[in-house]
Formats: sequence, C-alpha cells, structure tokens
Amino acid sequence: MQIATVLLIILSAIIALAIVFYQYFYKTKRNNTLYIPLGLLRFLAIFSCLLLLINPKFTKTDYTLEKANLVLLLDNSSSIDSETEKAQLTTLLETLQSNKEVQDNFRFGSFGFGQFLNASDSLSHAEKTTNISRALSSVNDIYSAGITAVILATDGNQTLGEDYEYFGGKQQLPVYPIVIGDTTRYSDLRIDQLNINKYAFLKNRFPVEIYSSYQGEGNINSFLTITMDGQTVHREQLRFDNTTTSRITNTLITASTVGIKEIKVNISALENEKNLANNVRESAIEVIDEKTNIAIISEVLHPDIGALKKAIESNEQRSVDIYYPGTSVKDLEETDLFILYQPGRSFRTVMQYIKDKGAAKFTITGARTDWRFLNEVQNSFIKNSFNQTEEVFPLQNAGFGIFDASSFSVEDFPPLEGFLGEILITKSHDVILEQQVKGIAIDEPLLSIIGNENEREAVLFGENIWKWRAQSYRNNKDFKNFDDLISRIVLYLSSNAPKSRLTLDYQNTFQEIGEASISASYFDETFVFDNNASISLMLKNTENGASREIPMLLMNGYYKADLSNLPPGPYNFTVKVANENITKSGNFKMLDFDVEKQFFSSDYEKLQRLANATNAELFFPNEVENLIDNLLASPQFVPTQKSNQNVVSLVDFRLLLGIIIASLAAEWFIRKYNGLI
Repeated sequence: MQIATVLLIILSAIIALAIVFYQYFYKTKRNNTLYIPLGLLRFLAIFSCLLLLINPKFTKTDYTLEKANLVLLLDNSSSIDSETEKAQLTTLLETLQSNKEVQDNFRFGSFGFGQFLNASDSLSHAEKTTNISRALSSVNDIYSAGITAVILATDGNQTLGEDYEYFGGKQQLPVYPIVIGDTTRYSDLRIDQLNINKYAFLKNRFPVEIYSSYQGEGNINSFLTITMDGQTVHREQLRFDNTTTSRITNTLITASTVGIKEIKVNISALENEKNLANNVRESAIEVIDEKTNIAIISEVLHPDIGALKKAIESNEQRSVDIYYPGTSVKDLEETDLFILYQPGRSFRTVMQYIKDKGAAKFTITGARTDWRFLNEVQNSFIKNSFNQTEEVFPLQNAGFGIFDASSFSVEDFPPLEGFLGEILITKSHDVILEQQVKGIAIDEPLLSIIGNENEREAVLFGENIWKWRAQSYRNNKDFKNFDDLISRIVLYLSSNAPKSRLTLDYQNTFQEIGEASISASYFDETFVFDNNASISLMLKNTENGASREIPMLLMNGYYKADLSNLPPGPYNFTVKVANENITKSGNFKMLDFDVEKQFFSSDYEKLQRLANATNAELFFPNEVENLIDNLLASPQFVPTQKSNQNVVSLVDFRLLLGIIIASLAAEWFIRKYNGLI
C-alpha cells in the first residue's frame, strides 16, 4: 500500500473524530453517558464513508521464470537400421533428459517422426517413409507461441513430402541438425525411378522408362537388364563419368500373354559397392485381352468431338475412331459403342447397321440436328422441335440410380445449345441431368440413359459439352469431374453384363509403402446403396498359404479395407457380404520395396544448408556437449523473469456499506429510544 493512501486513512479517522467531537461533546453542558456509544457509531459511519471515497488498495507482484522450449525430433524410419545409429539416438535422448542445466533452462520435449510426427519418443525404426518437412511444420504449429529451439536427429534422407532444404527458408524456429549415420560418400549406382503403365493390351508393346544415376569418380560401364516374369526382355550397356552422372532409358516391351506380369529392372553393381538395395526396382503390369472400340460418327467438325475423344481415352482400355456417316459398314465391324453426333439424313445407313447389330449407342443432339429424320428412324424418343435454339443449363437429378454419378458436379457449368421443344422418351429410362432455362427447371431431360440390360443407349439434348470439360478444369485443375462421367456412361453402354449389387475397386499391384486398399460398393435389391451391410475381406498369401480376414469399414459412400500393413507377396482375395449369397474375388501383388533402403550415407550437406537457413549450427553425435553449451550460452534462449501485478482492494465495499447502514440505524434507534431526537 502506498504512503499517500495510509496518510489519507489517518486523515479520514481524524476528520471522523473531529465531526463526532463537534456534534456530541463540543459545548455540551449535559454529561450523558449515551454520547460515547452514539459518538462511536457516528464515527464508524463517517469513517466508513471516507474509506469508500479513498478505496485503499494492495498491489501484489508475482514473479515467474519463463523458459524456452527445447524440442528433440528423432528419426524413426527404417533407414536408421544399424545398432550404432540406434545407439546414437538413444544416447542423445538420455543425455538431454539427464542434463540438469538443460532441464533448468528449457522446457524439454521429444518426438519421433516418420511419415507423421509422433507424440512418443519410443523408437521402433519401422516407419517406411521419412517426411522431415512435415515434422518441422508440425513443431511450428505446436510451439508457435513461445521461444523454441529444435534439435533434429536424422540421417537427412527424406523420402516423402516437400524438400526440407527449401522448407528451411520458411522455418520459423532455429533447427540444430545432428547427423546420424555414416557420412562417407561411397561410389554408387542406382535406379532412381521406374515408370510403367498399369495396363497393357495383348500383342501390343508397352513403354518402360528408367532413370538411373551414378555417384563417384572416374568412368564406369554397367549393364541395365529388364526381366518380365524372370525372362530377360531387354539389356543394354550404360556408360557414366564425372559429367554424365544420370541416364534415361526408354524401351518398348511386347505383351505376349495375358495376366499380371512382374517387371524387374537391375543395374549391375560396381566392384565393392556398399548399397545394393537401390540397384533393383520392381513393378508390375496387367496384360488384358479386351479393349473397347468406340466410333464417333459426325458430318460436322466440332470441339465436342475432341472433348469426347480425350475424355474416353483417358481410360487406356478404350480407343476412339472418328468417322463420317458415309463410312463403309465394314470399317465399323470391330466397334463396340457408337456415338452419333447430331444425326442427319446422311446417317440412315449407319443407324440401320447399328439397329441390325443391336449395338449400344450414345446420341448427341444440338442446333444442327435433323429432328424430323431422327424422329423417323428411331423409336426411343421423340422431340417436337420448334426450330428455335435456346441455352439450356444442367440440373442434377439426385434420384438417378443406374450407376453412381454422385461425384459428378455441374457447379458453374455453362449452358448447352439445343432446340426448344417437348421431349417424350418412349422407353424405360432414367435421367442424369435435367434442363433448366433462364433459372427455371422445365421438367425436360438433358442427359438420359434409355433401355434395359439387353438394349442400352444414352442421349444428350444439347451441344458444346467441350465447355463442360473446360469448366471442370477451371474448377478442379483437372478434367476428372467430366471425364469420369463420360467414362461411366461409356462403361455402362459398352457392357452387356447384368448390373452387380457388389462392385470392387482395387489395383493389381501395390507398393508396400503406398496406400494399399480395396474398396467396395454394395447395393440392396432396389440398387440403393446399403450402409448397414457387414462386408468382410478374406485374404490368402499364395506363397506361404497364410490367410486372414479383414472387416471392411464404412466410409463416405463405400466400404474400405486397409492393406498397407501386408507383407510383400502375391494374394488372392474374396469379398463377402454377410447373410447374402454375394461374393467377388480377385488377386493382387504387394511389391517388396523399401524406399528407405535406397540410401546408404547420411546427407549431412543438405542438413548443413537447413541449419544455415534457420540461423543455427550442425553437429555430430560426438558433439552433443558442444550443442548443449551453445544452447545455454545463446542469449536467445536465456530464461526470462516475468512479473504479474495483482491489485486487490483493502476492504470490501459491501462490508463498508453494511457498517454504514448498521451504524446509522443503531444510532437512530438509541436516540429515538432515549428521547434524544
């Protein structure tokens, strides 16, 4: 409490006494003993009033010591595999935890990391990928509010995510790398990347692209060998030197038999080469003996034709040829699906051929369509055209159920151009998109699927769908939204198999480090997605006979089984729906590839650049004490004493008010009772 406040309290007491003396004792001739308690009550009332005006306060100051954060990040990937490297990490953790000065000056925390940052510092070294930049980013988010130093204990070999060297320029916290592992640079030949398609067609040649590199001194020669199912299909000599340290090899391999083919690429090792794991890369390709041939028939040149061709051929199992209506029907014998673009009278022959063949067709109409002819030659739909064009916007039909089109979006799609007129579809059909004109839904189909399992066709009542594909790219930076819809329509029209209640989505080969999974969609008897089904996946390794059952979990509109923890090898599987006689089977291969084994030496040079970018220093495991001294000596991480002042009133105003009221009331009653008023 300040001295001025104490003096005011004393002055208040004197003033209260003076007023009481003047009122009760000054020039009073009567000697009444009641004046003493009455004076005391008056004194309490007046003194309390003055205290309310003064409002005396106490100021309490609390002192706290604010420590900087010291975060230790430990590499938990499988590239840290030697006992020496594991011991270096363990010793580092124990040294920092047991150092009294570190504990006194820092709030210490430790994490392990691989693909993600782990809250525990318990290390298994089983992580198949290393994402250093994500670990640093996570620490930035967690410790953004305080002063923090980061110790990064790793070999510096990142296999996933943003390059941490460039991330260092955005890093908010100083990073002190500790280099784990062997820093010696050994001569090394390696295969950096193998690019191959997922599918190939029987008797066709498929491309294989290989990136290989050399680290070392002098000129060397090596042989690159490609085998398919154990048989050598390509072999060539590669030459490297100090200036030519990388090579790109492109070749074509013939797909001679059907099935999943294992592709193995090997580059012959150098003499005394330390790391042989990166001399081999494996992949697989499925050779299939089916290809959907699609013919687009048009008598006009239009951007829609190019958009359709691009969308359909985004699936490698489909090929598109473009014909004029007068093309000989002999050229169309291998065609599985016909797309008729704005038919006119010149289409009469080809439409009669399609009818006789019983082939599926996709009719696209527009401003140049001859509706009188089209109404005459087919009986699936009729349009009473007014010969007046109109802009028609798409409106999705949420009730469409022939196949799953829920992922397709028409957001911001421009209008199509077509003729005004009433449309009558005379066969069983389902509408994917409806028409909307000037913001009003007119209850007319824009895109419909017509027919049944034995007779299938689709019809689009508008042209300029190339604008839809362009808008898909503007919305999502890819064409997937549009291409997937066209792909689903083509798949439905070109398939004569009955619709299945259980469908599967999976790859034939998985990298062990990838997101390996099998997805399933299951529909009830009315072909509505059933989200209450119990679906299980039975797996069997065909090499060792090991089997297991995995429940498939319900996700957002599908069921999924995670396969990422499976060991390498070939597998057969069966998906079964509980309480239903519905199953689907298949096979896949989990490839044996560990990207962490592709590195033998630690990348201390990149770690040094990271340290420089964050204004820190690089250390080695035998320099841990130097690191601690550096941190303790840095003025940036000196603990800071902070004060917190808490101002508290000396008395509670409610208590003073109570005293004032009680004192004045008691004084009044005493005076009243004794006849002094």
